[in-house]
Amino acid sequence: MDTRERVIAIIAEQAFLQPSDVREDMTLGDLGIDSLGVVESIFAIEEALDIRIPFNANDPQASEFDISSVGRILGAVERLVAERA
Repeated sequence: MDTRERVIAIIAEQAFLQPSDVREDMTLGDLGIDSLGVVESIFAIEEALDIRIPFNANDPQASEFDISSVGRILGAVERLVAERA
């Protein structure tokens, strides 16, 4: 399973959906993921990929990590994984 598939699987699990139901143009809100679910997703992605995501749960808009869509999350995670390598 590659990075994109792992991240989509984590997001899908948080939304109680199948990974095939998650599209890159969707927001986490579109998927029914609330703020607690966002934080849980971030932690799960960090743990699964052994990375540190620069996300401020108290002020998501001020974070360096763009969570505006699934596609943005995927791109940011892929960059973090590449930087770690």
